[in-house]
Amino acid sequence: MRDPQPIPEPPMAVDPRFWPGKRVLLTGHTGFKGAWLSIWLAHLGAEITGYALAPERAEDMFAALDLPSRLGGRMHHQIGDIRDLEGLRQAICRARPDIIFHLAAQPLVRRSYRTPVETFAVNAQGTVHLLEAARAHDGVCAIVIVTTDKVYENTGHEQAYTEGDRLGGHDPYSASKAMAEIAVSAWRRSFSSEGGPAIATARAGNVIGGGDWGEDRLIADAMRAWRAGGELLIRNPHATRPWQHVCDPLRGYLVLAQALTADGPRYATAWNFGPETNSVRSVADVIGRLAEHMRAHEFAAHWRQESHANQPHEAAHLELDCSKAREELNWRPRHDVDSAILLTADWCHAQQSGASPQELFDLTLQQITG
Repeated sequence: MRDPQPIPEPPMAVDPRFWPGKRVLLTGHTGFKGAWLSIWLAHLGAEITGYALAPERAEDMFAALDLPSRLGGRMHHQIGDIRDLEGLRQAICRARPDIIFHLAAQPLVRRSYRTPVETFAVNAQGTVHLLEAARAHDGVCAIVIVTTDKVYENTGHEQAYTEGDRLGGHDPYSASKAMAEIAVSAWRRSFSSEGGPAIATARAGNVIGGGDWGEDRLIADAMRAWRAGGELLIRNPHATRPWQHVCDPLRGYLVLAQALTADGPRYATAWNFGPETNSVRSVADVIGRLAEHMRAHEFAAHWRQESHANQPHEAAHLELDCSKAREELNWRPRHDVDSAILLTADWCHAQQSGASPQELFDLTLQQITG
């Protein structure tokens, strides 16, 4: 009888030997994290098919850098809606992906109160569409479904949530993402015996970085106010969040995809990708540090608490326990919150100072590889 073979340990970092020539379908590639991930994948030599709605604003990273032309033949850019099951099936059939990263979402808590039906349709049913479309394609090896730290039933206690904690959601956004997690679990249990792709979910914290101009985003709201010479109004200055630079969770997604490809049954589960405990800071602390950096760039950066009493519910404290990713994927964040804020401020300043698309692209690559 042969001795059992040891399970190889996954790489601590993104493996540049793994990605050249890999066919990757990336939903949500026109969004903030999707644009950063597109650049990273192209830099690694992957062949990318992007499937997403058009970017909402000309200043959003995808449009501002004109990524389809900037990435040349490395990206096939397709406008599509994940609520369109047949469109997704056709996109996967054409792309023949080895790996799928599912980032497309309605990502805003406050918008979800205004558009709950759309939020559930995109985040929950859209994820089901992606899973079902991928199930019909034999070539997919690994799928990384990106959800959020807000999938946990927030008890109001200052505790770090682990992957085994109860799922829930007070608001439509959080609940719709928890439903996506449940759908993934059901797909694993129902169809894994068919030999389909290995599916994992990735739960990241509050991600910041250059190129994010979404509504109700702290950094984006600050930059819009300050470039107009105004004052930033903060809803919940004492709320704490696990702040992290966009490169840290993206590196987690890439390493997770590598691990899924190497040993799907071992890694097809849920994963937290968040900062160290000392980077769990209040909104006031983060915006104060950003203001210091922007004042150094001659921005009149000021803020105060918004006085409106009737605000939609938002959790007072969020924190992730990422020991599982540290121990089993050898993943750790490279940036603390101060480094994340500095990198974000440098990118925002470059864009506001009129840097060309190529200069912003080069700065993005420098932050990815630095």
